[in-house]
Amino acid sequence: MAFFNFGEMTVEEKQTFITHLEELRRAILISVIAIVIGAGISFYYNEAILSIIVAPLSALQQSLIVTGVTEAFFVKIRLALYAGFVLAFPIMVWALWRFVKPALYPHERRYVYILLPVTVLLFVSGVLFAYFGILPLVLNFFIYIAGENLDTLFKVDQYVAFVTAFTIPFGLVFELPVVVFFLTKIGVIKPDWMSRNRKYALLVIVVIAAALTPGPDPISQLMMAIPVYLLYEVSIWVCKWAARGRTRQSETGGDDSQKTT
Repeated sequence: MAFFNFGEMTVEEKQTFITHLEELRRAILISVIAIVIGAGISFYYNEAILSIIVAPLSALQQSLIVTGVTEAFFVKIRLALYAGFVLAFPIMVWALWRFVKPALYPHERRYVYILLPVTVLLFVSGVLFAYFGILPLVLNFFIYIAGENLDTLFKVDQYVAFVTAFTIPFGLVFELPVVVFFLTKIGVIKPDWMSRNRKYALLVIVVIAAALTPGPDPISQLMMAIPVYLLYEVSIWVCKWAARGRTRQSETGGDDSQKTT
């Protein structure tokens, strides 16, 4: 097994490696700055953001309470960072693709311009799906379970933590078709491999859902696992479509890498 040894690299390899590290550092720095700027803007509008976060609970005739002196302040800081991440996500994706692009062949780089807007669209779709489709169902279930003999008093910090930890992971796991498309186009995965490993994929999805969803309850985990598995099935079709395009390109000899100088 070969281990990485910086000292055994040639001068050119060292320069290339250092350049990659610099590009990675630049991508991380751009992402952090974007999040900080987005958080600053979001903090100014924290009351409007809080009203959006509370809306699913208000629709169920429930309200939030504050039990600590500093609780409201730190909740608004958390909300600002959450909203800042969402606002900065397109810039973060752009920085990531900018870092990856030099490592691609010329004929593969054009997919970046397709995947960039699709990546942002899927992330937003995942967050909105969790907020409008899944979150009200989960909240309604827990209120129903509480019954009539218990007064449901939701602490604002716990509720905000639950909502943010529930919606952002949905946005991230909705990126599965994009990841599959990209990996298929560069020849890493194939449709038959994805089809054969459905049962293992289901197991991994359940484990990931258990890790990403807030709390140990099986309801929210199930609410995430089912859509993600459906996305996996969609990704198999995406993989087949991408693989057909790759096959046609190979058969026609239309490799743009031979045309681009």
